[in-house]
Formats: sequence, structure tokens, C-alpha cells
Amino acid sequence: MPPWIVTDELWARVEPLLPVRRQRPDRRGRPALDDRRCLQGILFVLHTGIQWEWLPQELGFGSGMTCWRRLRDWNAAGVWDRLHQLLLTELHQAGQLDWSRAVVDGSHRRAVRGGPKTGPSPVDRARPGSKHHVITDAHGTPLAVTATGGNRHDVTQLLPLLDAIPRIRGRTGRPRHRPKQVYADRGYDYDKYRRLLWRRGIKPVIARRGVAHGSGLGVVRWVVERTNAWIHGFRRLRIRYEIRDDIHEALLKLACCVITYRRVCRLC
Repeated sequence: MPPWIVTDELWARVEPLLPVRRQRPDRRGRPALDDRRCLQGILFVLHTGIQWEWLPQELGFGSGMTCWRRLRDWNAAGVWDRLHQLLLTELHQAGQLDWSRAVVDGSHRRAVRGGPKTGPSPVDRARPGSKHHVITDAHGTPLAVTATGGNRHDVTQLLPLLDAIPRIRGRTGRPRHRPKQVYADRGYDYDKYRRLLWRRGIKPVIARRGVAHGSGLGVVRWVVERTNAWIHGFRRLRIRYEIRDDIHEALLKLACCVITYRRVCRLC
């Protein structure tokens, strides 16, 4: 089955989260395209990297701009955030989220058309780019993701990532949203942020700069590197083509939802 096909199981989770579209009182104009088809068109763009205007209508997706507008509206309504929280809740209730530690990392992507949340990249000859910052649990499940300009330091997103983790309800007790430890590489080696993590009740495990390689954290941190590879396995996210940052972030959040949903499917 092609990866952009929306299964009945996935649609049962997505459909209740979508905002209700208002119809014109006089019912004039063409009927609105089915939401499920639009979601399949969005996933087709995300997986293949095709331009919106080239979306093949013969596959039943509708026009590319219709799918683009649905992506914009659904992101503004918080659909992807709520879907991600729903999927994480299913994993947590099944005991498949490991809160003993979280792993954080950032990766750079070139932005060929510029736009908000881009900046001269220090690793790409000052070409405009964006950074994807992700925090995962001990298994590599993405808990939260953010996007910034390519010239932003990774450590600036450490606390925003922790704040972006949704509160996940389990069977009993308070909702979980805070890991016990945070693992990070040398780019996060600042005593200020270590103190801030301790104040939140989180133990920082961060490699020190200026020491020989081989800190041993790689045996834990590899899961976030794998998650970054999964995210950029979606061709639309390998290079940033969207000028609007909200559209780019919507695709980034949707990719995290797809990755999390794959883990949920393993429970069946």
C-alpha cells in the first residue's frame, strides 16, 4: 500500500479533530473536496516532495492549492498538535513511552526560497537555511519538534522543546510531560542550561566540550539521530521549499505524527 493512503484506522483518529467547514447558505459553487482525499494529497506531497501545483488530480487528490489551503487551515486549528498528543497517549497507555530519559538534537536544512525562520547557515557557506529541533523519548519516538533559522544555536531550543511536550494522560496518576533525564551533545554544553534543567527536576546528561571524543553518550543518543533520518526521509522536508514558515512547520509536525502512528500500528 502506498504510504500516502489514509487507512480507515488513521482516518478514525483524524476525522474527529478536523474543524467543521461552513457551507454557503445558498449552496452555490462547486461542492467542497472530501477531507480524506485532501489529506491523502497532503501526504503525497510530503512523501514525494512534488510541487503543490503538480499534484496529479487523476489520483483523486483534487487540486494542489486546495490541499495546501486545507493544510494551512488544519494547522491553524491545531489539528496536528492534537493528533500527535492523541497518538502519544495511545503509546503511553500501552506502556510504550519511556520517560526515563529524553534525547534532543537539531539538524540543518537548506531553504532555497528564504522566508521567515531562515538564516545564514554556518555549516553551508552562509546560505539561507532552517533548523529542525526534535526531542524524543528513549525509544526514539518524537515528543516535540520546532523549527528555527539556520543561524540559531541548538541550545536555544532546549527549553522550548521541553515546554512543547504535550501532557500525556495515562491510566492513573497525573499527565506525564517531563522526562527524568535529558541527553544532549556538546552543542548544549552550557552550565546555565544545566541549572535550568535541574530546577525543573530533570537531570542533564550533556557531553563536555574540549574533551576527547568517545563520551559514551552515543549508545543512548543514536535514537534521535535515527528519528532525524526518519523525518528527512520525507522528501518534502529534505530541503525547505515553503516560504511561509507555518506551512513548513505544518509538514514537519505531520511527519512526526506519521512516525508516531507507525509505532502505534505495531501495537495491533
